[in-house]
Amino acid sequence: MLQRVMRMVVAVTVVVCALIPDSMVTAVTGALGPAEECPPRDTRVTTPYPITGYWVIPRADRCVTQRLVEAVHGVGGDTLITFGARILPAEVDRAGRITGELAAAFAGCVEDGKPCYQTAREAASVRQVYTYVTSERFGDAVLRCPGLDRRIESGGRIYYRLMLGGTCSSGGHDLLLIATDGDGVGNLLGEAAAYGMRVFPGLPVPPKDAVKPWLPDLAHLPALNELTARVLADYRQRYGASPALGGVYQSFELAMRDRADDDPIIALYAAQHGVVAAGLPGAKIMVSPFWDARRGRGFPPEQVGEGFADIAATRAGAPMAIAIQDGRGVGKVPVYGADETDAPVGPRLAPVVGQVTNGAAYYGSTRDYVAVAAREVVPGVELWVNVEVFEPTQVAGECGRANPFPLRGRATKSRVDEQVAAVGRNATKIISYGWDPFLTCRLDLTTPSLGDDLAAGWQQPIVVDARRADGGIAIEGYRLGGGELRFTYQQRGGGATTVTAVPERHGAVAGAVPAGLETVWAPFEATDLDPGRPWISITARNGAGHTSTGGHAFHGGS
Repeated sequence: MLQRVMRMVVAVTVVVCALIPDSMVTAVTGALGPAEECPPRDTRVTTPYPITGYWVIPRADRCVTQRLVEAVHGVGGDTLITFGARILPAEVDRAGRITGELAAAFAGCVEDGKPCYQTAREAASVRQVYTYVTSERFGDAVLRCPGLDRRIESGGRIYYRLMLGGTCSSGGHDLLLIATDGDGVGNLLGEAAAYGMRVFPGLPVPPKDAVKPWLPDLAHLPALNELTARVLADYRQRYGASPALGGVYQSFELAMRDRADDDPIIALYAAQHGVVAAGLPGAKIMVSPFWDARRGRGFPPEQVGEGFADIAATRAGAPMAIAIQDGRGVGKVPVYGADETDAPVGPRLAPVVGQVTNGAAYYGSTRDYVAVAAREVVPGVELWVNVEVFEPTQVAGECGRANPFPLRGRATKSRVDEQVAAVGRNATKIISYGWDPFLTCRLDLTTPSLGDDLAAGWQQPIVVDARRADGGIAIEGYRLGGGELRFTYQQRGGGATTVTAVPERHGAVAGAVPAGLETVWAPFEATDLDPGRPWISITARNGAGHTSTGGHAFHGGS
């Protein structure tokens, strides 16, 4: 899912997109001028939601970046993640010009009237040529070899010529040409520092295997590792003292299941993460693997543990956050409740798995998979969950994403609440793919975005867990204080009954849990619960008068 987006520089959607909820500012549609003209920063957190990190697209304009960061910060975000660019082998024509899809990006790379490839050949022997198009600029730390490595300003654009090799001698080198479209990553780091946030820039991404494009081509690993080392040296020099550099993001995906001993993605992780541990000591490596619960195509929760351990073993001693994709957006993992195994799949999932029951379509729900992963956490590794805030397909009258393909639809606030609830207390942090366009798109200028809906409903309670305790029910969730809890269940030989209780003992949940998770206790006991239908559903209305968008079911006999 995420790899398709790495080639994006600007999100293209099927509708008007606003970078910021309407309540904060109107849509950002272009550059706003030099840095000194940017408006004053508003560093308030006005509508905090349990999701605290988002993938974002770097912008070359600092004022646009400021508005983006301010919007994310306003809804409780403290973490920004970007995709890494891909290093690609390239061909040149007889005139020394880059050919193929990236020809236009490097057409302006000229030194002394000659293409950059030609001047590189005059400086040293060139073996392989690589290209790298990125949304960041670099400092002198990437220029390791004086006289061979160059920063080139040509045609209004900045390029870098790097000669990759073991030494700086004039012997054979691989030539890497870098084209930049501004310093979007640098802008993010600067603004994040001002808002007390962290950025995880994406690591350089290897070429894909020509036959199996879901795998990396490890033949290019030496070039990738040297580029990674130089980029990290630049980060260390320019941002090493900044708390805004939270770590780096490993952009190449893999499934969290048992991996073969010679798995190429694990080999990539081990090699590149070793470079990170050596080049940026103490930096956290964030990885976002996926799982697939579809029967016949995916794998059961029992395989998650070995996959988690395989990924954790690649960290080379560095701290790591494994931010598993929850799978709901692409339809690979559902978020049905404990009482819904035999219920039909939701209408938005039917195009993916057919008109069947949840249990027939899937090995389990998000909650099942997250719980298994949580049991595998070891010192030095954190479990985060990446909730996918989109739908597998679009429907009429709905905004979403048009490029890159496939089309994706807009989620609702109640659906996202369900995803947050499915994480429970099992993760340290909840993040989301992605801010653009899924939280910003609108059908038209009069309809709210998902970001608007999250901001408008930020005080609505979310129940994530319930269990018997001290003669009543202990409940965990968000915004639970005050108000009342409603317990609905089936009595033996009768119909549904609802009991209302006033929550007590309101406090924060201790431990490594998502920010804002709370606990309350309620004096409740189900009377004559039907053993054939033992599920009890809880809805909450808090002291501020806001009601949860859905119920949470738990087994009344447990």
